[in-house]
Amino acid sequence: MANNGPVKKVPERMCTGCKVHKPKKELIRVVKAPDGEISVDFHGKKSGRGAYVCNDISCLEKAIKSRALERAFSCAIPVEIVEKLREELKKGE
Repeated sequence: MANNGPVKKVPERMCTGCKVHKPKKELIRVVKAPDGEISVDFHGKKSGRGAYVCNDISCLEKAIKSRALERAFSCAIPVEIVEKLREELKKGE
């Protein structure tokens, strides 16, 4: 067996909906920008506080129902933003 150097650790994050730890690349990041805007970040590059959900509308619904996203961002999420998140997630699927 050849020694190819240290094994890279795959970054994992927890889905706020189903609470399952998965590789970061399999999850979709919901981000609260410094200006307070909440949006879906499909590429993981936007600046701000992030929370992760599976690429599944049911996980987003669980995260909203359990108020997990509100806890992650320490603020109430307006209904318009929730609708926008649903639309963005459906478009991205």
